[in-house]
Order: sequence, then C-alpha cells, then structure tokens
Amino acid sequence: MTVTALPDPCIIDPACVPPLRWGVIGTGVAGKFVGALHRSTPQRAVAVAARDLAKTSAFAARHGIPIAHSSVDALLDDPAVDAVYVATPHPLHREQALAAIAAGKHVLIEKPIAMSAAEAAEITTAGRSAGRLVMEAMWTRYLPVADVLRRVLEEQLIGDIRRVEASFGFACPYSPDHRLWNPDLGGGALLDAGIYPISWASSILGAPERIEVAGDVGPGVDARADLLLISPGATALVSASLVAPLPGTVSIAGSRGAITVGPPAYNPSELTMRLRTASDELVGRWSDDGTVARDGHAFQATAFARYVLEGRTESPVHPHAEVVSIMATIDEARRRLGVGAAR
Repeated sequence: MTVTALPDPCIIDPACVPPLRWGVIGTGVAGKFVGALHRSTPQRAVAVAARDLAKTSAFAARHGIPIAHSSVDALLDDPAVDAVYVATPHPLHREQALAAIAAGKHVLIEKPIAMSAAEAAEITTAGRSAGRLVMEAMWTRYLPVADVLRRVLEEQLIGDIRRVEASFGFACPYSPDHRLWNPDLGGGALLDAGIYPISWASSILGAPERIEVAGDVGPGVDARADLLLISPGATALVSASLVAPLPGTVSIAGSRGAITVGPPAYNPSELTMRLRTASDELVGRWSDDGTVARDGHAFQATAFARYVLEGRTESPVHPHAEVVSIMATIDEARRRLGVGAAR
C-alpha cells in the first residue's frame, strides 16, 4: 500500500469578506449557526425575531444579539440588517424568504429551502429578479472536505463515477406533537434527513433521469425512504429514516477506485480515497483539524459573505437550478409514497 497526496481545500479567509449584519428568524435550530458566526467570523447576528418574544429575548441574551424584535416584519424593516437567516419550520420558509427579498435583504434559508420544487423556484426567481443572494443552508457544500471531494472528482482521480451511496437516518420515537412526525410542520424522513444524501448524490451525478422509490409511511409522513436515482452510466442509492440509525457515510465508486466521505453525512470531516493499480493500492486520506465539529457553519457564512461581495444571486457550488432539482426529486419520492402534496 502506498500513501498518495490529496488536493488541499480552498478555504476562504473570514477576514477577507464583508462583516455582514444578520437578522435571524426563528430560534429552534439557529443557535449553532449564530454560535459559529460569532466565534469564527467577523460577521454578527444583530437582531432576532420569533413567535414567542420571551423566548426570543432569552435567545438574544444567550447569543449576544442586541435586538429581539417583536415580529418578523420589524426585523425585516430594520436598516441595520444586511442578510436574513430563515431558521423556522419548512412550511414557513416560502413566505418569510419572499418577504426578506422584498425588503431588500440577502437571504439564507434552512434546508429544505421550501416544501416543494415550485416553492423553491418561486424563491430563487424572486432573489434573482431583486438582485439579492438566495442560498439554501446546505452547509455541507461549504465544508473543506466537500472542496477536497470536488477537486478529486474534477481531476477524475477515481475515473468514471459508476455508483454513489449515501444515507442519513436516526430513531425518533413517534409522538404526534414532535415536529418530525407532524405533516403540518413539514415532518417526514425525506424533508428532514433525506435532503442530505440526496444533495450529496446530486452534487456528484447531477439530476437523475429516473427514480425508483421504496419506503414506509407513518401517520401522515414518510418514516423511511430508499431512493434509486438513475443517471446515464451511474446510479445512486440514497436512504433516509426516522425509525433506524443509518451508516451516515457517502461512498463513491469509480472505474479506477473509490472514495468514502464521513460519517456523518451531514457533518463530515474526513475523506478516504483508494485506487487500485496492477501492482499496488494507493490510499489518500484527508481530515480537518477539528474545526468542522466545532464551527462548521462558519464556512457557509463566510462563503455567503464572499458571494455578496461578488454580487452573486446564487451559490456557484449549489446553484438555484440544482436546489430546485433536488426538491423535485423529493417531491416525486413523496408523491410515490403517498405523502405530502406539492405546493
């Protein structure tokens, strides 16, 4: 076995991008983003708004955010806010993202960007028309390991891609009050967990030509789903679950070798490549210095600020067409499982 070098990731210096002032809508999942923003970048969350003002004020105090607004409208009217992070449940994303764009703000929207491909297209079209950056918060796209993978694939080190496997799943006991089991809050395995492996497959193979779907339906939501995504010359098997823990790795098989990323699929920090030659096995490994586990969201925030500086309306590593395409895959899978209705 011979150890071979892998390309180094291109990491944006947080000090070389604008120190954006963020307004945060929602507090449920926003803490990790705000914490990473404040610890690892010059950018700052300057305002927050959510449904319960008392809880919003407590969140603001905990994270050093100076203003807790009493309403989303008040936050969007705040001239001190440059960009908005939408961190509410999925069914609220469309309305809040469109309002942020109309208010002249750049917007980062938690994954999934919306409840359907149609809503995703509406949001991204509005951003483009307004000249404002719109990004889905698929933060894995901006991690150093994702950049290493892009470089390895661009250099075709493992040859032609033939198969991708990716999964993300966990056991969440059923409760009708839990967000993941509530169809009115966008519950279900595909929208919550499935967005990660489907995004990985899309980033490697592009949009599939054909989809096969199997899974189980709980009370009103998909409890688990396995998708076979068929592209010319290659297939991807992606899995999501609310009822069982899944391996959480991304595996890529090519004509000359294979790559494993992660685990976990939502927050990977390691990549291993194996190439077989007639006389040897070449192994390349890359791992980060612990930054991903600590502050992975900071890479996304830094990339966002750079794209604002460059005048972009979409992410070059996660463009609007792909965001909509991924939602179309989820739409079709949910339709075949008999859950959800495209909006």
